[in-house]
Amino acid sequence: MKHPQWPALPYEAWKDTYETLHMWMQIVGKIRLARMPWLNHCWQVTFYPTARGLTTGPMPYGEEHLQVDFDFIAHELGVQTSRGERRRIALAPMSVADFYRAVMEALRAVGMPVRIYRKPVEVESQIPFDVDEGHRAYDAEYVHRCWRILVSSADVFGRFRSRFYGKASPVHFFWGGFDLAVTRFSGRTAPPHPGGIPNVADRVTRDAYSHEVSSCGFWPGGAPAPYPLFYSYAYPEPSGFARAPLQPAEARYDGSLREFILPYDAVREADDPDEKLLAFLQSSYEAAANLAYWDRKSLEAALAG
Repeated sequence: MKHPQWPALPYEAWKDTYETLHMWMQIVGKIRLARMPWLNHCWQVTFYPTARGLTTGPMPYGEEHLQVDFDFIAHELGVQTSRGERRRIALAPMSVADFYRAVMEALRAVGMPVRIYRKPVEVESQIPFDVDEGHRAYDAEYVHRCWRILVSSADVFGRFRSRFYGKASPVHFFWGGFDLAVTRFSGRTAPPHPGGIPNVADRVTRDAYSHEVSSCGFWPGGAPAPYPLFYSYAYPEPSGFARAPLQPAEARYDGSLREFILPYDAVREADDPDEKLLAFLQSSYEAAANLAYWDRKSLEAALAG
């Protein structure tokens, strides 16, 4: 392996595990949704990469706090409280319904039960978690690989974010779409988003895109693009965006996704993966900022990282 921190992640090899893990993450994500106060652009619901996996971070529960962690080294889910209670659930092949029941029981056991909306979002399936017996795969090796990519990507995204003085999101993981993302804002409002994302209320989408953005991220793939990739898009998309010059050579505009994409394998196989990814992030942002006439002089820091 050329770069162990950037392992191979062929979509078809772990597709069943990926779909199961996605539903597990939505269950935990909906706990965060139920417990956190609202924050603009739904930033209150996201997960964050850790040295072992992904975390909800501390969530208020009365005068105490609850936290749920995916550990992709030990392959377990940790449920812990600020009072010191802790429960662990082994991550192994099991149905979504079994995982749901195990998580709800762990919450009750630590004295912090949480009721969630039991249907998934941002996917076509509307099978409630507590009756989903179809998704049950878990390949620990590929889950670990996916996490390594997320944490490596987060490092590069953090360097990219540091170049911007304007409003920018944290580097965070959206469990609805299963993507790691970071977003920059021009400071100007945007026209209402048309909505239409599967099983997401249009009001949520319109809040997410209430202001002009250039956003980038990592996605393990799906039906429209069955391979892992990095993406970058602008909302609203300025005229000429699809034809803008872009780096590196493997990057291109995908008309169906309406995004610039860079196949993950192009980064993984590069002599310097970090610099290749940074070139994509920077050039795609510049395409959005230049064509939409962002005030780049006041928004950007010197390119030091």
